[in-house]
Amino acid sequence: MPRDAAARLHEVLLLLPRLADGAVHRFEELERALGADRETILADLRAISQRDDEPGGFVSGFEVTIEADGITVRTQPFRRPMRLTVSELCALELGLAVLRSERPDGEHPAIDNARLRLRQVIARMPDDGIPDGLRFATHGDLGPPAHIAQIRRAVREHRKLRIEYHGGSAREPGSRVIRPYSLTAGPGTLYLVAHCERSAGIRIFRLDRILSLAPLAATYEIPADFSLAQVMQEGRLFISERPTKTMKVRYSARIARWIAEHQERTPDADGTITVDHPLADREWAVRQVLQYGPDAEVLTPPDVRAEVRRRLAAMRPNSGSRPAPAGRASRTRR
Repeated sequence: MPRDAAARLHEVLLLLPRLADGAVHRFEELERALGADRETILADLRAISQRDDEPGGFVSGFEVTIEADGITVRTQPFRRPMRLTVSELCALELGLAVLRSERPDGEHPAIDNARLRLRQVIARMPDDGIPDGLRFATHGDLGPPAHIAQIRRAVREHRKLRIEYHGGSAREPGSRVIRPYSLTAGPGTLYLVAHCERSAGIRIFRLDRILSLAPLAATYEIPADFSLAQVMQEGRLFISERPTKTMKVRYSARIARWIAEHQERTPDADGTITVDHPLADREWAVRQVLQYGPDAEVLTPPDVRAEVRRRLAAMRPNSGSRPAPAGRASRTRR
């Protein structure tokens, strides 16, 4: 009977921690321990090891040696025991708490049950360095905890807020009236997606930059066509009142398959793939390109292409070698 994806994943999660220690493991012992025959074990290894190479920006591969009566696996990513620390469990519990605030009421019981089970596990585990009395995960500097409760109440009651906000590019904080739409997690902190009456449009506010807030008597209605997906592009919060600026990047044929899977697209006829990424800021764009080494080249816009070239030149100021093509990184294999 063919195995479904869930069954194969379960077998792989049992297999990798047992094998990834560099020692020889005999097939007879593995068959008894895993309840799977030799052909199934080899099929699982092939499913996770058949890669053309290790593309930049993706997880590392591993080395598998198959002998007549056993297997040896050497890999760094799976050396760690497959269990979570108290801090990691607390982080999961916090993530579920954030998720609950974004999901409809009908999904709350399942989320609450998962959070309860996590808290029960956390209570039974030995401390791993968390200060006494602190039994919840932190998510960077979120500002005063009371702000989160007030914002959630405002979202629930559709009540306007007056906030003092210090924007990243502003010299001084400013006051504005907002209509909170959604509280969501982002890189390093929490963010409030809201309609700003001063700007007359949707804006994204970092919680750690809200200096003060006060609920107002006035209420509002969230537009029927609003969705958090409107401000999420490629997993990132993105808002622009101007026409969306994009960065066009060509990825080499060597990693095109991975990029195509992530972008849900088909590689071009020559095996490469060209992607238009929403461009929120140049710093993100440079990091996006450089992580793929020579397998990514910026085609447009010119300022990002020039900045990538400048960063590459700064990395090897005394090399004396020919500069890399504009927007394309060079990488040394170690």
